[in-house]
This record gives sequence, C-alpha cells and structure tokens, in this order.
Amino acid sequence: MFLSVKDLTKSFGDLTVLKNINLDIEKGKIVTIIGPSGSGKTTLLRCFNALETPDQGIFSFDDGMTVDFSKKLTTKETIALRRKSGMVFQSYNLFPHKTALENVTEGPLIVQKRPKKEVLELAKSLLTKVGLEDKMDLYPHQLSGGQQQRVGIARALAIQPKLMLFDEPTSALDPELVGEVLKVIKDLANEGWTMVIVTHELKFAYEISDEILFIDGGHIIEQGPPEEVLNAPKKERTKQFLKRVLEY
Repeated sequence: MFLSVKDLTKSFGDLTVLKNINLDIEKGKIVTIIGPSGSGKTTLLRCFNALETPDQGIFSFDDGMTVDFSKKLTTKETIALRRKSGMVFQSYNLFPHKTALENVTEGPLIVQKRPKKEVLELAKSLLTKVGLEDKMDLYPHQLSGGQQQRVGIARALAIQPKLMLFDEPTSALDPELVGEVLKVIKDLANEGWTMVIVTHELKFAYEISDEILFIDGGHIIEQGPPEEVLNAPKKERTKQFLKRVLEY
C-alpha cells in the first residue's frame, strides 16, 4: 500500500467539505475521482499535496512516514509531504515569463537544489517524452492549451515524485486538444505511475482507472473498479449522477 488515508476531514469556516474520508492507494494503481461540482473532489486532491491542510486525519505512507493532521504540521513535514507528489493543475499554472524548459527546471533547481546539468538533461528528456522537443524555448503564450498542459505534466514529473496528482487536466482545453493530454496520461499509466485523477471525462476514467471514487457532499458514496461504479452502480445517488452526465 503506497498511502493509507484515515478519517480525513476538511472544513472552510462553517462548511465541511470532506467528512471522514478513508482511502487506500496502492502503488502503481490509478484512482480516479468523479462527482458533481462542489462535491469535495478537488479539495481531497489538494490535501494529498498539502495545498489544503486537513482539520484531522492521518496519512500513512509505505516508507514509514506518517502525518497526523490533528496536530499542526511543521514546515519540514509540509515539505516532505509535497516532495512525494507532483501536481498538474486544470489552469496550467505556468510561469508566463519563463520558457517551457525553464518552467520544467524551476522546481528541481530552485526548490530541490539539484545540479543544473542533471536537471537540464532531465527536463529536456521529459519535454521530449510529452512530445514537445521542438517547443522547449517557447513561452506559454506561444503554446496551445494542450501544449501548456503537457509542459505542466513534465514540470510535475521533474521533481521525481512518487505520486502524480491531476486536477481536471482537460477541463480548460478546447475539445480537439483533449486527446493529446489524455494520451500522455495514458502513457504514464502504462509505465506504472501511481496516480490520482480528478476528471469529468468518464470514458477516459473507465479506460484508465483501477478504482473509481464517486464523491458527493464530502463523502465517498461509492468506490470500486470502473466496470462496477460506471456500469453497475449500487448507490442511487451514483445512478442519478451518471444518468445526468451521460444524458448531457
């Protein structure tokens, strides 16, 4: 088991967004989170990377690291948690004044203080991996949305994480650009990366996932293999959600 999550709860003021979430993520598996807007799925993803700090809950990792969110996280614990995962955002979040190559090298060079020669070689290989070997010196405004998102994926990979997190990676893209990003994610899946993906692309979720979580109102309503959750859901709320989404 790569990560075990116990009793994770998160509130914003009086609004409880996540309620006693329990989840196990196996190494090399892909967990996809689906659900309506406002259900808590993005907040859950951001908790994995300490972009949001839960009010309570325990993370237990396979390397022996344990994080208890009922106690205030130290800076050291926050950094250690963030180093375990790479985050790909729906709005790319690239530095506009830096080239594709500079965007990818920023984290390893500035944050992780790794040797420049090593980082440059890695960044070039990652940009080649996502099909941007001829776009390394271009700035974000010179790239399409799909290309920018692929830079974002290369940037997340560059910190050499154990876990890849994707927050609706195709939601900001024009329909014809979605496929090029999904292909890169599928390639990573075939390489055995451990991934958690928030997406509204149900066909993609069905094809790529080992497990699907349906979240609503801050609760995991249903979870299981894609053929069960998407094709034969047990819970009435899951059936309602899928009926609406598929009709649309």
